[in-house]
Amino acid sequence: MAIRGESSAIPVTEATTPPAPLAIRWQKVTLNKIEKRTPTASSFFFTPSQPFSFRAGQHVEVRLTAPNGYRAQRPYSIASAPEDRDDIELAIEKLATGEVSPFFHEVAQAGDEVELRGPIGGHFVWQNADGGPVLLAGGGSGVAPLMSMVRHHARQRSGVPMLLLLSARSWQDVIFREELLALDQEQGAFKLVLTITREAPRREGDYGRRIDAPMIGEVSRQMPSPLRHVYICGSNPFVSIASEAMIGAGVEPGSIRTERYGQ
Repeated sequence: MAIRGESSAIPVTEATTPPAPLAIRWQKVTLNKIEKRTPTASSFFFTPSQPFSFRAGQHVEVRLTAPNGYRAQRPYSIASAPEDRDDIELAIEKLATGEVSPFFHEVAQAGDEVELRGPIGGHFVWQNADGGPVLLAGGGSGVAPLMSMVRHHARQRSGVPMLLLLSARSWQDVIFREELLALDQEQGAFKLVLTITREAPRREGDYGRRIDAPMIGEVSRQMPSPLRHVYICGSNPFVSIASEAMIGAGVEPGSIRTERYGQ
């Protein structure tokens, strides 16, 4: 199995991600909490032995070593806000054919130690100073780096218009659902639009189909001015479809940044 593509990882960007700087070293991190998010995804909270700063959208690499010396490592998005760097939250979806995600879902317990290094990546990042309006489009566990941006936006009490268009198979599969709904209900500068592909929508303004150009056009018109930044993260098919829909809706291609997981 390929090293990349385990879950809410940050495997492939449209611009080639440069190698991790030499200053980024492997370190021990302690798993201190596990929180169930959906039937197949959970958040794992790690305390680094050497805390580090990061930008919303960056990722880390996690490495496991078996008693016989065999190693497996995977990249995962950081879902926590940069302001909350004492604990690093990784949202990991269980894949039946994976090497790393089954360990976290079936074996890992609070108090366990694993190896981690980061932060990595400088293309798929956003900070409040970058301004907006900002449109985030996520599919499934691809919401993880976007969630870091949403949380950063909230921690900064930002007035930058930001809208998250999140696609999931069902209501139960919406990762971070309750937190996102609460942020949306605050009626600030952040808005949430869900598109549920295998169920009817439960909220007014949500959708019950896959992302397409008319949908992008409709959500874009909720913004007070033309989109300045667009971030898309998900599986290869999702990113391709969403990117084409963005361009079909008239979004400036130069404003779009994408990140893919899987092959």
